[in-house]
Amino acid sequence: MVRTITAIMSIQVLLVEDNPGDAQLTRIALEDSKIPIHLNVVEDGVEAMAFLRKQEKYVKAAHPDIVLLDFNLPRKDGREVLAEIKADENLKRIPVVVLTTSQAQEDILKAYNLSANCYITKPVDFDQFVKIVQSIENFWFAIVKLPPE
Repeated sequence: MVRTITAIMSIQVLLVEDNPGDAQLTRIALEDSKIPIHLNVVEDGVEAMAFLRKQEKYVKAAHPDIVLLDFNLPRKDGREVLAEIKADENLKRIPVVVLTTSQAQEDILKAYNLSANCYITKPVDFDQFVKIVQSIENFWFAIVKLPPE
């Protein structure tokens, strides 16, 4: 059964972001949402996989409806995280939006070759960053039908 926004209490978002400023900007951009959004933030790829697999301190973590993934992460980078998500039978249907500073063609190709659902370069400007996050929200939470857990 495909879930729709009206059928669920809130959207669960996992933000994998090591920059506290970018994490805060994402939180601010999602605050005015018409849809209830619960934002979980982890700071590196190792924590992201523990969260997704409900390991260690994340045993009771909610299953995310979408992952916003930075590529440039400590301990395990976003490319490795994306590859693990898409190779895992229990996780591969979670949409992954790569939201990163890299504009490198090889990163864009790598993301899509690893089955990223989309690739967005973070703008430097605050207002543009907010617009991008709100566009992600509008598209993924109001238009797209999300897969069941």
